[in-house]
Amino acid sequence: MSMVKSLDDFRRRDRVFDFLVKKEAPQLDLSHNMILYMEGVSKSFDGFKAINNLNLYLEAGELRCIIGPNGAGKSTMMDIITGRTRPDEGEVWFGQRLNLLEMDEPAIAEAGIGRKFQKPTVFESLTVFQNLELSMTQDRGVWALLTASMSGEQRDHIEAVLTTINLCDESHALAEKLSHGQKQWLEIGMLLMQRPQLLLVDEPVAGMTHQEMDRTAELLISLAGDHTVVVVEHDMDFVRSIARTVTVLHQGSVLSEGKMEQVQNDPRVIEVYLGEG
Repeated sequence: MSMVKSLDDFRRRDRVFDFLVKKEAPQLDLSHNMILYMEGVSKSFDGFKAINNLNLYLEAGELRCIIGPNGAGKSTMMDIITGRTRPDEGEVWFGQRLNLLEMDEPAIAEAGIGRKFQKPTVFESLTVFQNLELSMTQDRGVWALLTASMSGEQRDHIEAVLTTINLCDESHALAEKLSHGQKQWLEIGMLLMQRPQLLLVDEPVAGMTHQEMDRTAELLISLAGDHTVVVVEHDMDFVRSIARTVTVLHQGSVLSEGKMEQVQNDPRVIEVYLGEG
């Protein structure tokens, strides 16, 4: 996905942010404490089965790491959850009542699912504060977000998110001046402005310094509980630092699942992903 650099880019991509001006989001039913169900999900592309009878269940508030070799189906799985791709078969439910396969991308985002791609997509010509302001969910037109004044509650929400992502000192800096890691945190903050229930985070530490990786681990751990966080990552040291439950995908299905120690000692996982070493 290309970097968003200016307000002109924003206007051209206005429809991508239609979810900001939709009606009130449907109510999420977490009465069974399960936030996501994927059952019997399959998806083929030109004869290649990217997802093969996938079953995945997420509890509300958990931090789940998804690992697996390239081509295991991780990106396709997230595409299906967010409505970018429709499966050939199977069911995908958000809470007890929301059938994600009957919803489009904006409706899914509005319902409370946020996705962060590997490359940060921030508005580089705007300040950190303005990026967060622009991301607020409100019942008014997108362009109005750039001109209208904020309420005290909205400003407090921005300040709270700035604290969470550790960018208070950079709030008035242009996003283009941020380090790679800081841009990643800003994009997570932009998602948090929309108060999502489920966050999908794709390879958050690629290209980061060790110090930035440590801060990112702290950030993601702090989000769990108030949010359900799914992290897709290849850096196994980072996964070990944050892992609660780990799911290993292979050839579009769950190969292994459990605590990190259990998964990394699974002979099947060693063979197809971690290597004999």
